[in-house]
Amino acid sequence: MNTKHKAKGPYEKFVKRFLDIICSLIAIILLGWLFIILAILVRVKLGSPVLFKQERPGLNEKIFTLYKFRTMTDEKDENGNLLPDEIRLTKFGRLLRATSLDELPELFNILKGDMSIIGPRPLLVRYLPLYNKEQRHRHDVRPGLSGWAQVNGRNCVRWEEKFRLDVEYANNITFLKDLKIIFMTIKSVVKREGISSETSATMEPFTGNK
Repeated sequence: MNTKHKAKGPYEKFVKRFLDIICSLIAIILLGWLFIILAILVRVKLGSPVLFKQERPGLNEKIFTLYKFRTMTDEKDENGNLLPDEIRLTKFGRLLRATSLDELPELFNILKGDMSIIGPRPLLVRYLPLYNKEQRHRHDVRPGLSGWAQVNGRNCVRWEEKFRLDVEYANNITFLKDLKIIFMTIKSVVKREGISSETSATMEPFTGNK
């Protein structure tokens, strides 16, 4: 597949960012009480720090710091290496991920302009050299809290298919599509679909294209 990225339309250039600012600001204000409760629970059950911070590539591959509530412990083996995700991911952490409550701090990333409400999920910096030319187009737009790949399988679809869906979205951004993804995201969260892959507590690392 060789898709040429389309020129930005009025919605993508102007309206989308305006809606991101308004919606994220309202959500932060209305959910302030929930932020406080979750921060206390994370501190009590998982310890400090409450927030998980990690560098991720955003629009045009610009690196930013992603914020999430932590869902794993810092348990290490006798050599000082972190234990596998499935061991460090606690029952409380699984609940946060299943309900997507761990993603709430990303609202501040959206307000800052690092992210959008809808867009390809921001992945690891170390994946950047592994993308082919087509897959790099996922960074032509801001990464999102949820995206087209997330509502079409989340962690249960293969990396190649996930990237195809990301690029498909980047080339066809419309208000109606964003609205559709929002409603599909709510449905996925309620039904707790695609939280883990078949062989991992989260998602297998991307090691490059076959």
